[in-house]
Amino acid sequence: MTQQLTDLTGLDWAKGDGLLPVIIQHWRSGEVLMLGYMNEAALAQTLASGKVTFFSRSKARLWTKGESSGHWLLLKSIRRDCDADTLLVQADPIGPTCHRGSSSCFGDDQRPPLGFLALLDELVRSRHEQRPEGSYTTRLFAGGIRRMAQKVGEEGVETALAAVAQDDNELLGEAADLIFHLTVTLRARGLSLSDVADVLASRNPVQPSA
Repeated sequence: MTQQLTDLTGLDWAKGDGLLPVIIQHWRSGEVLMLGYMNEAALAQTLASGKVTFFSRSKARLWTKGESSGHWLLLKSIRRDCDADTLLVQADPIGPTCHRGSSSCFGDDQRPPLGFLALLDELVRSRHEQRPEGSYTTRLFAGGIRRMAQKVGEEGVETALAAVAQDDNELLGEAADLIFHLTVTLRARGLSLSDVADVLASRNPVQPSA
């Protein structure tokens, strides 16, 4: 995903004495990572560098997240709200966002439930690239696309059988196995769950309620 920038003209800098609150969101999972503030210079530096930069109220200077820790927030998209006085930034976090080591400054337990699928997608991608020894996912990739496709077929049949003959826990377990093996198979073809979501969205556009 390349950077996506919406119209950032007409921002209401005066309302917050030159500062705008900025909500940082994980670009894949939707997890809210942190809240910061930008002035015009911080916004300009963010757009120029691709690394999210804030105005630190305590240090009274520009502060690029990760400048000391290396835990950068790489800019993916940025948009303003309807009143032009708040920004929403979607970013790719390199390492934990919070200085306490959690993925979010609001804790690790507030991630949207379906957001885990994005993290699974990312984990499978990293396994495909790095092939760590002893990893079941690595063994699947080493087995080739036919073996992966066979596993998808097996898990699909087991999921269908669980739907008609077993309890909810068994069905959920088989469905989880199916989604995992499907994710691996997609990655072997250079695809991802995000690509599947795009197809679903194109078929079933969700319209806001009137």
